[in-house]
Amino acid sequence: MKPIRIKSISEFHRLRNLPKPEHPLISIIDYADLKFSHEEKGQKLSATFDFYSISVKRNLSGNLQYGQQQYDFDEGLMSFVAPNQVFGVEVFKEEITNPSGWIMMIHPDFLWNTSLAKNIKKYEYFDYSVNEALFLSEKEEMTINNIVENIKQEYHSNIDKFSQDIIISQLETLLNYAERFYQRQFITRKISNHQILDRLEKLLTDYFNSDDLSIIGLPTVQYISDRLNISQSYLLSLLKTLTGRTTQQHIHDKLIEKAKEKLSTTDLSVSEIAYELGFEHLQSFSKLFKTKTKLSPLEFRQSFN
Repeated sequence: MKPIRIKSISEFHRLRNLPKPEHPLISIIDYADLKFSHEEKGQKLSATFDFYSISVKRNLSGNLQYGQQQYDFDEGLMSFVAPNQVFGVEVFKEEITNPSGWIMMIHPDFLWNTSLAKNIKKYEYFDYSVNEALFLSEKEEMTINNIVENIKQEYHSNIDKFSQDIIISQLETLLNYAERFYQRQFITRKISNHQILDRLEKLLTDYFNSDDLSIIGLPTVQYISDRLNISQSYLLSLLKTLTGRTTQQHIHDKLIEKAKEKLSTTDLSVSEIAYELGFEHLQSFSKLFKTKTKLSPLEFRQSFN
């Protein structure tokens, strides 16, 4: 089903039969107030927003399209969606009792002339939210909910010249806590994350052992993330947390390992090896090899003689 585009927070309120938002550029809605129509039940719905959304949800009447993996956590589920990302939900036919949580919507215009206008780009979970939601412990959820209550109280009050700065400050605090909790999630999910590392290692090994490497060329970061079914930014964050290295560095490590194997165990020329490894130009291969090993391919080969 083609996603519908929701251009404003007021439009979202209108589509979900909610009262007009108190502020046109920021709104916090209780999930208990979100109702699905009879026609929507049993359907897969999707939309793109022209604004940011942050939410915490429990016991909802639908499967939200955030994660590619299943986890053993049953605490609060926090998710982040940036403008123009697809947000999906499969609505259950039967109503779920006692849904709870909230969704906060922030239009980019609200961030103009504030520190967050630029800094919000540094929070990578807005990029990989569709692949990895944040699972909160009870204590973490309480911390987040308290900040949201502060924001809610502020925009329910009479708006004055301090309101935006106070809300922005609270938003930054919330995003920084989320950053901390994501790092905790990377660490506490060691088994799952190390499985991704194992899959990455096997994927690269199989790729560089392919007889078609000279035709298909070197693997890209996009190819790797697609095959692992996680976003580029999430994979980068995970690898940097667990190994201190980027996805591209892992690709290069495997490439150099394969190059060393060919240089030390075959009689192929350096040009032939470069071609077999997917390089169009010998110079590019030689430059990368020397950058990584401090030796040229020929110097490395000669060191075995």
